[in-house]
Amino acid sequence: MGKQAPDLKSILWEAANILRGSAVDRTDWKGYILPLLFFKRISDVWDEETTEATELFGDVDPNHFEEIHRFQIPEGCHWNDIRDRATNVGGALQHAMQEIERTNPDTLYRVFGSADWGNKEKFTDELLKDLIEGFSSISLGNTAVNTDILGDAYEYLVGKFADVNRRNKAGEFYTPRSVVHMMIEILDPKEGESIYDPACGTGGMLLAAIDHVKRKGGDPRTFFGKIYGQEKNLTTSSVARMNLVLHGIEDFQIAREDTLRDPAFTDGAGGLATFDCVIANPPFSLKEWGREVWENDPWGRAQYGLPPASYGDYAFVQHMIASMAQGGKSRMAVVLPQGALFRKSAEGKIRKALLQEDLIEAVIGLAPNLFYGTGLAGCVVILRRRKPPKRKKKVLIIDASSLFRKGRAQNFLDPEHGEQIVSWFQAFEDVEDRAKVVPLDKIEEEDWTLNISRYVLPPIGEDIPPLPEAVAAFKEALAEARAAEDHLRTVLTEGGWLE
Repeated sequence: MGKQAPDLKSILWEAANILRGSAVDRTDWKGYILPLLFFKRISDVWDEETTEATELFGDVDPNHFEEIHRFQIPEGCHWNDIRDRATNVGGALQHAMQEIERTNPDTLYRVFGSADWGNKEKFTDELLKDLIEGFSSISLGNTAVNTDILGDAYEYLVGKFADVNRRNKAGEFYTPRSVVHMMIEILDPKEGESIYDPACGTGGMLLAAIDHVKRKGGDPRTFFGKIYGQEKNLTTSSVARMNLVLHGIEDFQIAREDTLRDPAFTDGAGGLATFDCVIANPPFSLKEWGREVWENDPWGRAQYGLPPASYGDYAFVQHMIASMAQGGKSRMAVVLPQGALFRKSAEGKIRKALLQEDLIEAVIGLAPNLFYGTGLAGCVVILRRRKPPKRKKKVLIIDASSLFRKGRAQNFLDPEHGEQIVSWFQAFEDVEDRAKVVPLDKIEEEDWTLNISRYVLPPIGEDIPPLPEAVAAFKEALAEARAAEDHLRTVLTEGGWLE
């Protein structure tokens, strides 16, 4: 990844820590640090382009040659202009960011988010000057860092903020990279295919798809104009757009709207736009997800049934199915809570319909506590518009719940775990205690449940003692418990707590 990356990461994190002890809530840091990083990056690249133009054209005013700049920076709105301010730094910063957005409407519209830089109770001039000096020590131009290193450092910060925000449902905007990588390997996007994430968070899944093609020797520019994401949260959708630009992606669409109530991408003929690859980690079991819209959905997404008011999981699934292209190669991967595999009533009817349509290709049960913001065990469900002949009328069910590395407060899916899951999926065959290819008639016998333990039994441990030993150990534990109770009773009586 290059020697600079760790230095860049540590400098970025030190800059973020300048906010410690300030009036800015830690859970809001990303909404301030990341736009500053982006502003510095744009300014540094602009300076590089100006230097190159001067070498080519001589000492001319760079403002007269707009075409040399990827992004335009209006006069007085450069990083150095803000750095030179002695007073009202927040107001100047806010003005500069707004003017840059206004001058680059096609690429940077609302990209800096909604940070209230002018709020002097939060941002004293002294605090902002410290913050700006912290970033001023790093060069973020193209000669200093390539977009991948900067993007990695950026995702490092996003991950750090997810740790800070764990109690605040950070999982809604950050999916562990190993899970994303595993999902992308399974979907295997190809050069020139269109990719859509209806709950895109900070854009990690879209970036991983592009990176996947690059690693396979493909040209990522074939994706330009074919990358789509939608995200409800304003700050997070801004971060996604910054993230894509930082990675050198030039032509994409990230929309800030509520996907379930107001889908942003349509075909112009009354239907939803459709894509080759659809991938998402929607918020688990979202309440208030928009059932009132879906009761008479103008987009016809409830074709397999109306999800219950208190669980939005199958609303996202059906939105994603409606967004899959009709061609035989379209496919999707979605993260769901495992309850969606076996809950009955309305969800059971939808699941039955999806199975009968033979859309579900694989179900992968993951370990608990892998996702930021929830201790629940998730699963990944793979759906395909048209399965290969050998996979028709069958579902591969994988129990990967034992594949994880235990951490202090979080479990981790390591790269080798992800590779193992991908290899099981690609082989599409039985693996003892791990994977089972289940025909649809067997699933029908089980009343259309996809509860993993109905099909794949966890291995019985070899360390189970013989029955006589187990009974003896139980009796010993019971005797110890009774002795402890007697001792407690004695202590309480002597202390006057019990009469």
